[in-house]
Amino acid sequence: MSKKIVVDPVTRIEGHLRIEAVVDNGKIVDAWSSSTMWRGIENILKGRDPREAWYWTQRFCGVCTTVHSIASIRAVEDAIDVTVPLNAELIRNIIMGIQSVQDHVIHFYHLHALDWVNIVGALSADPKKTSDLASAIGNKYGKILGVAPYAKNSADYFATVQKRVGEFVNKGRLGLFAPGEIWSHPAYKLPNEANLMAVAHYLEALDWQKEIIKIHAILGSKNPHPQSFLVGGMSIPVDPNSQNAINADKIAHIKQLLKQAADFVKQIYIPDLLAIAPFYVKEGWAGIGGGQGEFDFLSFGDFPTEAGQKRENFWLKPGLVSLKDGDIKLLPVNPDDISEFVTHSWYNYDGGDDKGLHPFDGETTENYTGPKPPYKELNTGENDKYSWVKAPRYAGRPAEVGPLARMLVGYLQGQSEIKGLVDLVLSDLSASTGIKVGVPHLFSTLGRTAARGIETLIMVDKTSEWVDMLVANIKAGDLRVHAGEKWDPSDWPSKCKGVGFHEAPRGMLSHWINIEDGKIANYQAVVPSTWNASPRDATGQRGPYEAALIGTPIADENQPLEILRTIHSYDPCLACAVHVLDTEGNEITRVKVL
Repeated sequence: MSKKIVVDPVTRIEGHLRIEAVVDNGKIVDAWSSSTMWRGIENILKGRDPREAWYWTQRFCGVCTTVHSIASIRAVEDAIDVTVPLNAELIRNIIMGIQSVQDHVIHFYHLHALDWVNIVGALSADPKKTSDLASAIGNKYGKILGVAPYAKNSADYFATVQKRVGEFVNKGRLGLFAPGEIWSHPAYKLPNEANLMAVAHYLEALDWQKEIIKIHAILGSKNPHPQSFLVGGMSIPVDPNSQNAINADKIAHIKQLLKQAADFVKQIYIPDLLAIAPFYVKEGWAGIGGGQGEFDFLSFGDFPTEAGQKRENFWLKPGLVSLKDGDIKLLPVNPDDISEFVTHSWYNYDGGDDKGLHPFDGETTENYTGPKPPYKELNTGENDKYSWVKAPRYAGRPAEVGPLARMLVGYLQGQSEIKGLVDLVLSDLSASTGIKVGVPHLFSTLGRTAARGIETLIMVDKTSEWVDMLVANIKAGDLRVHAGEKWDPSDWPSKCKGVGFHEAPRGMLSHWINIEDGKIANYQAVVPSTWNASPRDATGQRGPYEAALIGTPIADENQPLEILRTIHSYDPCLACAVHVLDTEGNEITRVKVL
């Protein structure tokens, strides 16, 4: 007998996501992904100066701020044809690189780990056995990654953490330990010692992440919402003789913070990831959540290392990994092949909702036709609209974007650092589980989580390389951080348009701008969670979230933990996806802080 279950909200932070799924004989047979919040920043941008668009688009989200800055800046630069100096490109790379490292670690520990880690079980762990486990894992991966084991992996350390957490519970501040939570769910498979190890590092990550992101304060004046981006370059000067510019002291501080970031990733994050994964490989999670070929994997590449460099030569290469007809194919990409549908989204297109529009021609005209909140079910019939997220398609197909897409593209292109680490992880999981784990297993919930860890490990080292490149360029006498041309709109064509791509932590982000007489005529942002969380399109194709859930086993329909695992593996950010502001300035809602 089939049953519809609802999880609302799904996200722990960053927007409002609702999943409705039909379960039959213990497995999901259909699913709908709905964002239940709308924003209107694209419309607010119309008529404004394109040079300030980056400042507004940062406000799409309180977490994904820098990513919208860079995509917006690049869109304007593309429209007016400006070549950005190398120093500015490298400064941007450093800002975006540490953003990615911080974001991925936060996601693993604070947004996704508790889908796999039983936090209550940590209270029953033996601290000595936990220390033995952590030390064994640290020694194993320390040799592979060239770092010493984490110094705190002692029985006393884990006993202190356990006591600290126990005192928190005993004081009645139950939080995650509250009655009715899902900690007795049969899908949790870790031994209690692994649970305690992960909980300890969960707490460590809280302190770590606020320290390493100080790089944004050094290069961008603040975090979140850095202030130093400019069309044509950056506003922070390079001057070895000035305390108010990038100088030797600031470079030294950045290197110190990057060392701190790398140590955590190599001593804690990657060992934890590879310690937890085998338990769930054995439970089949390397074969769940892949979408069964219903969508492709898309990246437009990023991180230039030369001024004026072509996209195909960026560090992260562009490409599309297609699984159509069951074959794994690597294909080139073209921005002209992107379109957005609103057939099942709460918007209208002037020419009809059955056709897709390219983002340069995009429209954002709201048209809510859903049930009046609070509602038990969405209207999800064949002709119904049920989400504020549009449905982007590449060459007519749904596409997943994010770390898995980027690592797949890099792997199939034979990019050495990506291929080497992916093969290492697959080999390690095969050895630790006794199951032959190969590339096809990456197309899964667990593969998505592993790809994020692999990307973090590569990114933390690449960010240090970009710092060294910046130092070398400065030593060679190049202090330029801005193009110094075409700043004045009077020097621009009367009509122009451009697109800015960025491979954000959550996936491929693009901003599309039409400029007329120096003002924004139209603006569209196609963000990672719009791709991944999209509803069905005009042909009925499911978006990646929806397709990835098909076939997922559900042990307890009243506690569908398995839905959280797959959806959280995407690191959803619905605030970005539906970019709450009324264009008339009317109050929509009021939140009272007690």
